[in-house]
Amino acid sequence: MTSMPVSERLGSHLKRAEQALNATKAAVLKPAGVTVPQYSALLHLSANPGISAAALARLCVVTPPTMNTVLKNLQDRGLIERTPHEWHRNVLETRLTDAGRTVMADADARAVRVERALAAEFTDEERDALVGLLGRCVALLEKERPQA
Repeated sequence: MTSMPVSERLGSHLKRAEQALNATKAAVLKPAGVTVPQYSALLHLSANPGISAAALARLCVVTPPTMNTVLKNLQDRGLIERTPHEWHRNVLETRLTDAGRTVMADADARAVRVERALAAEFTDEERDALVGLLGRCVALLEKERPQA
């Protein structure tokens, strides 16, 4: 078996970048009163009013039980409302409340500042290359993942 130094493992570099992004977003979102997973849910809800919890979980890349916890916390704070679907009574549609839209606007302004600072670190060509390279990482890793 051949060993590989940590410094050469792309996964550790990807993980460090992800952790740095999440830690920074968590810090800037704290004054808005939301966590990164809550912000992600609010962001996707603002673009997809009425979406189900299962579909929202897929968009936010979390498990359905995790999303249900996030939604319960947001609902308890009055930031979202969940109502039975018109035709599918066992499906709850989720929407932002007025309070949720206000919190979302504040949180999004904070998150966008981080995203803009990150984007400004690169030239247009570098950003395009980075997005392309990360896309290739995702495609390869999804191909390599053993099917359950």
